[in-house]
Amino acid sequence: MRWARFERNGAATYGIVEGDEVQPVTGTPFGEWTKSGGRLKLSEVKLLVPVVPTTFYACGLNYEEHIRAVAEKVGQSPNLPTQPDVGYRANNALIAQDEAIVIPHDATDKVQYEGELVVVIGKTAKNLSEADALSCVLGYTIGNDVSERSWQKQDRTLWRAKNTDTFKPMGPWIETEVKLPDLATKIRLNGRELIQFPTNRMIFGVERFIATMSRYLTLHPGDVIWMGTEGETANMKHGDTVEVEITGIGTLRNPVVREGS
Repeated sequence: MRWARFERNGAATYGIVEGDEVQPVTGTPFGEWTKSGGRLKLSEVKLLVPVVPTTFYACGLNYEEHIRAVAEKVGQSPNLPTQPDVGYRANNALIAQDEAIVIPHDATDKVQYEGELVVVIGKTAKNLSEADALSCVLGYTIGNDVSERSWQKQDRTLWRAKNTDTFKPMGPWIETEVKLPDLATKIRLNGRELIQFPTNRMIFGVERFIATMSRYLTLHPGDVIWMGTEGETANMKHGDTVEVEITGIGTLRNPVVREGS
């Protein structure tokens, strides 16, 4: 099932996407729901971020080639993680499908994409084993972890580099029928494919992260976990359009603008 969150009569509404239409529902995918009203053309509704997370988790440095590429750029030896490492991001940075990534006027030209699988938690979870970890997952969506690389070197907490307004596109919807080993991530800039990689080729997979996290903290419905990116990333500039496609889920598309341009 494919869940979209969209604007209807000035309010956020969930619906079930079927082909090029969306069936509105009363309720949410995190609880009870019923179908309500007639189908709408997907092209005629404004999609919102598919969930406003209660807690926004991020699993950085979770793909080997990305770690090696970053290390080479800064002239260091790659330091691969030996255990899952979890950070946090800010909801203020979230934007939806087709909304603009806004580069601040004082940012450098080193503003880059990071296409990521996003895990959406559907049930309260505590002390799950790896074997049971996916039982708490509602589904998956797509994230673009936009990063200002110069600020990333300067800010110890990454507060600007990762959390500037509009730096976290997420969407376009939540797909519940996903087989992780079958997924492939493709990133395009202005229609040109720059990178493709098996989505599940992580250092630590979704199951490992959920099992580790739920040992120490409670995961709640609506939490999201961004799973990291692979390979070397490129700069985005004013007028660009960036697309992150994950097969079986969909394509997240956003234009790029610079303040004052």
